[in-house]
Amino acid sequence: MRVLRGIIDHPRRGLLALAVFMLVAGLLGGPVAGALNSSGGFVPDDADSVRATERLGSATGRAPSPGLTLLVEGADAARLGDITDRLSGLDGVAEAAPGASSTDDSSRLVLGTLAAGADADDVAKATVEEFADDEDVTVGGRDVAGLQITETVGKDLGRAELLATPLLVVLSLVLFGGRAALLPVVVGITTVLGTFLVLSGVNQLYGLSVFALNLVIGLGLGLAIDYTLFLLSRYREELHRHGPSREAIVVTMQTAGRTVAFSAVTVAAALVTLTVFPMNFLKSMGSAGAIVATVAAIASLIVAPMFFALMGGRLARRSRGDGAEGRWYGFAHAVMRRPGRIAAATAAVMLVLSVPSLRTEWSPIDETVVPTDQSARVVSDRLAAEYAGATTSPITVAVRGDGPEQVAQYAALASEVRGVQPGTEPLSLDDDTWQLVLPTEGRPAGPLAQQAVSDLREIRVDGVDALVAGPAAEFVDQQAAIRDNLPIAIGLMVTLTLVVLWLMTGSVILPVKAVVMNTLTVGVALGALTFVYQDGRLTGLLGYTPNGGVEPTDFLVAAALVFALSTDYGVFLLGRIKEERQKTDSEQEAVATGLARTGAVVTSAALLLAVAIGAFSTSSISFIQQIGVATAVGVLVDAFIVRSLLVPSLMGLLGAWNWWSPAWLRRVHDRIGIREGPSVADDAADERAPAR
Repeated sequence: MRVLRGIIDHPRRGLLALAVFMLVAGLLGGPVAGALNSSGGFVPDDADSVRATERLGSATGRAPSPGLTLLVEGADAARLGDITDRLSGLDGVAEAAPGASSTDDSSRLVLGTLAAGADADDVAKATVEEFADDEDVTVGGRDVAGLQITETVGKDLGRAELLATPLLVVLSLVLFGGRAALLPVVVGITTVLGTFLVLSGVNQLYGLSVFALNLVIGLGLGLAIDYTLFLLSRYREELHRHGPSREAIVVTMQTAGRTVAFSAVTVAAALVTLTVFPMNFLKSMGSAGAIVATVAAIASLIVAPMFFALMGGRLARRSRGDGAEGRWYGFAHAVMRRPGRIAAATAAVMLVLSVPSLRTEWSPIDETVVPTDQSARVVSDRLAAEYAGATTSPITVAVRGDGPEQVAQYAALASEVRGVQPGTEPLSLDDDTWQLVLPTEGRPAGPLAQQAVSDLREIRVDGVDALVAGPAAEFVDQQAAIRDNLPIAIGLMVTLTLVVLWLMTGSVILPVKAVVMNTLTVGVALGALTFVYQDGRLTGLLGYTPNGGVEPTDFLVAAALVFALSTDYGVFLLGRIKEERQKTDSEQEAVATGLARTGAVVTSAALLLAVAIGAFSTSSISFIQQIGVATAVGVLVDAFIVRSLLVPSLMGLLGAWNWWSPAWLRRVHDRIGIREGPSVADDAADERAPAR
């Protein structure tokens, strides 16, 4: 309270301090955008496929398979030799050699293998630059695809900002009104720069994925708008009651400010559960998401009272908006007149929309996610169309054995695995390490390749330690890591959500209902992903190439985001209902008034946040698109369907039972002393709850 009063009494000093902070954060944190260079991280660092690659690299000094593929048009032997020599002369390239010819002999491949420990992005960039002026050479391969995905995501992020920012500005001017539209701009910039400052420190300790930047900017701007819109709406109410006084600001921060704090905790708690998974991509997205939610709340709770103190009565609405509130009030009562029917119908529709998520199939990140105008994608498409054997997935086995006889025995058993084509003989790399290359039918995500990896890992030969590498093995390891850690992540997310909502409401019923409703919203959002991306719909509009599935780590990020933001809007509504319940003996009146006060705010905030994060859908990389589409769908469904229909119908159906809690748990809650509202009136309200 002392800090709040200091901010209110000296707002200009506060703004000066804020300006200094933004300058420092920009100088120290801004460079983090270029410092995040980890574009992988979709497989656990200790996975068998990673250890196999490290084993082979240690024995040979180079990667187990070529990562650079140069497609050369109509080259003679001399030209092919020149290209091979130029490729082998690049720093980080351990070996370059001519490869296969196309089926019509119109083109030829030159394959480059990286040195162990070489930076794949640096080598790929040098290769692209080296052959940029060679019209007969197209540069592709797995390492080039990784580079072009990272570069494209960076360009797409800039384009998304250019597209979303003007729309957000226009919508903010409409929804905030006049000079009040400055508030979300200041908070948004503070949030993004503050998060960059924190991430720059985190990145020194743990290398973060470059893809986390998309989440920071999209979610940071979205939450800044959400929180400031909620605070401003409440301040305008208090202006009507108290005028442009200190009391109006204090009451606003004691009520809406406390709700914003709870909201940030629920969002951060949901997103931080992604760090349970051992993949750098998910750890980075979870860490960045939790940090940006926390910074957004802190920025809002500091900047908003400064702004209110400076602007005062100039922030008042021209009209009190009674028409909009009256419509929400009447709508809530209409829903609660038939709560059972509306709750059942709404839940049934959401269940139907969730059904596609039950048939989701997984697809890896490969060259097919690269835009069709990028060289890696051109090479990939040409290989599939013009080269024999392009539909196979190479599996590489790093074998350590007591002697060549045991290794030969393993190789013989491996050749009998279903789907494995006759491969090369084991290649001796050093005294106790051999390499076995086994071409496998189908794509890495296909059932044959994945089953072959599992079967190879089941082979047991005395004196032989075999580790399986390759794209199919990496995909298997990724799915295994998700499967092993998913129960922990879900359990942690649900537990944290239940605890935070119990601390806020004192009820055990409301948190459980919130988790159930959030799960329905997540199901609808993920069902949309399957319906669009797995089934190959809207390809012209979204500009992606379907590959028959959904990328699994994106599925998890989207689920965590939707769950977090659903809880976020639930906190906005429940906080106001709880406060109104302290003023009236009618449960339905409290629900209707709470929805009337927050309905327009929540739907407006959802629209703005959907624009901020939905801008991801403009990316030309499909797995980035998927996060934007799923989150936008989830946010809009939650605000316009769940909060408008399902929440009031269930609240009306259960009445005072919504606030039930065992007596002993109620005593614990009372002892903790967390209250909603500017005055302590919970005791009177609690008397209306059923006997416990």
